Amino acid sequence: MNKRVLISAILFTSMTSASVSAGWGDLLKEAVQDEDLQKQVINVVGGSDSSGKTTNLDTSTLINGLKEALEVGSKRAIEEISQPGGYLDNQNIRIPLPGTIDKVASLLRKYGLESQVDQFEESMNRAAEEAAPQATVLIVDAIKQMSIDDAKKIYEGSDDAATQYFKEKTSDKLRSLFQPSVKESLNQVGATRYYGELASEAKDIPYVGDKIDVDLDNYVTEEALNGLFTMLAAEEKKIRENPTARTTELLKQVFK
Repeated sequence: MNKRVLISAILFTSMTSASVSAGWGDLLKEAVQDEDLQKQVINVVGGSDSSGKTTNLDTSTLINGLKEALEVGSKRAIEEISQPGGYLDNQNIRIPLPGTIDKVASLLRKYGLESQVDQFEESMNRAAEEAAPQATVLIVDAIKQMSIDDAKKIYEGSDDAATQYFKEKTSDKLRSLFQPSVKESLNQVGATRYYGELASEAKDIPYVGDKIDVDLDNYVTEEALNGLFTMLAAEEKKIRENPTARTTELLKQVFK
């Protein structure tokens, strides 16, 4: 394993936003068993080694470590939601029935349209799962283009500071990229057909038929993006809350 890569990750996991914490030395010893490598890390981040000598923080190494952690974490989040059930089986991001349909869903079920309602909801989530991989390139590019100032703000920011950065930098591009993919996926998994059948069979139900009017492409696109950013924020929070274990896990996956 490249020692500089390991140093980068340890930097990200072992530093506070302002200074080296009081227990940093213990964290370092737990994370790195190689005494020579411990000394290298101390020399890079600043602090005292066994001789008591203090050195300066290598900002570029810290930033590279942060970018690396964000890139791996983002790829993992996108991969997770791209799997079958990535949206459908995750209650935090599952795409619900559109508001107008949701309000009359119980009536639709009573009129014998339960299977159509369920198929429609499932197919929307399947479409989002198929479109999700499109996000990887844009998110990774946003990380690579991150300035030193951006990275410092993220490093010192709230639990979802990186996610907010991604929203600002990629939302419009992601929306433009997602919508054609969502539209294609909706057709492939049958959501468009299920919606059409549902609307057709519900049109004669009093107070129901005239309420089923949804811009399906836009609705699923926005919900898919909301789910994406929710998962990015969850991954970012994991990195921040469990730094030593999390980074070691990331490195094991990337640098086998």
